[in-house]
Amino acid sequence: MQEKHHVVVAGGGFGGLQLINDLKGAPVRITLIDRRNHHLFQPLLYQVATTILATSEIAWPIRHLYRDRPEVMTLLGEVQGVDRVAKAVTLASGQAVPYDTLVLATGATHAYFGHDEWAPVAPGLKTLEDATTIRRRMLLAFEQAEIEEDTARRDALLTFTIIGAGPTGVELAGIIAEMAHRTLPDEFGRIDTRQARVVLVEAGPRILPAFAEELSAYAMTELGKLGVEVRTGTPVTDCTVAGVRIGDSFVPSRTLVWAAGVQASPAAKWLGIEADRAGRAMVNQDLTAPGNPDVFVIGDTASVKQENGTPVPGIAPAAKQQGAFVARVIRARLEGKPVPGPFRYRHQGSLATIGKRAAIIDFGWVKLKGGLAWWIWGIAHIYFLIGTRSRFAVAWSWLWIYLSGQHSARLITQKETQRREE
Repeated sequence: MQEKHHVVVAGGGFGGLQLINDLKGAPVRITLIDRRNHHLFQPLLYQVATTILATSEIAWPIRHLYRDRPEVMTLLGEVQGVDRVAKAVTLASGQAVPYDTLVLATGATHAYFGHDEWAPVAPGLKTLEDATTIRRRMLLAFEQAEIEEDTARRDALLTFTIIGAGPTGVELAGIIAEMAHRTLPDEFGRIDTRQARVVLVEAGPRILPAFAEELSAYAMTELGKLGVEVRTGTPVTDCTVAGVRIGDSFVPSRTLVWAAGVQASPAAKWLGIEADRAGRAMVNQDLTAPGNPDVFVIGDTASVKQENGTPVPGIAPAAKQQGAFVARVIRARLEGKPVPGPFRYRHQGSLATIGKRAAIIDFGWVKLKGGLAWWIWGIAHIYFLIGTRSRFAVAWSWLWIYLSGQHSARLITQKETQRREE
């Protein structure tokens, strides 16, 4: 085993796991490095944050996934650099992991556009920890509002602001509004949760800019029916524990969620290559790093152009396609065969939900909206979950909520240090 070609994969997301799955049976040994011990189905992370799903329903231990693959070794660690001369990955622990082929799939994190001081009061949504933090703050806001005597403070507690109106922001806003207006009213005695405000802020001219304008307009209409206040065309200029400043106006709001931008991991810096504005490594058309033919960069970490000149989007299907492509390249190299041509992204459609009964789907050649789109969205997401148990659990949770209107994961499981109001 030690003599086999050693493939090191940094990152256990969609791209990294697809690569490892497609290398099954190849004459390689694989080391997978991730700073967490689980693979996360990020497209449903917002449903953990909004009390619909439990954490165990969208995350799976990596070691369990590869328990039957003796050629795959898993390391819990955080990559901090790449020694291209020695061909080794350096970890935060000081350990060096040598490689013959390296695949960097280290993902992205939140981008606050130069205002990292906003992070404590406006958490993003990339990890399970983020989701449980948002869920805790949201539920605590209702609980604190129930006992708050001051009207202004109570109103601020019942105002929830989501910054960024891409799919994540729209989905969060819709579910929070539904929960406040339809799920919780009978459970509180002193407050009327239907008076809660959900504010969705987008600096651009319209929400869901990656979708066709007609679908964006439909989403606006559906959010309005749910009571969501949508503010477009004005950026956020400040975030504090007391609220958010949108342009020149201040909205008192004790629960803020950041869904406005991402910043790639520092893979480009590790490799000494050019990066785009979001920090993504500018890679060749075969997904190799310039000047480093044995190093591939995929997923949210990579920036590669499509045939029309636009970047490949940072979404799960793109990462999976890149992982599969790199696996084919590695196999071809080991077998002495011609490597596949340049990577070509095949767009499989864009999807987003608005509440629990409406969704939009943009396949390019066909566009869907409404209840039918919601069912297709649900079936597609259940299909891509890992394991029969997860598919059944998620399907049951959705069916229960659809029929009863009750969320099954409304638990405050951790006490958060009190945030001081400024």
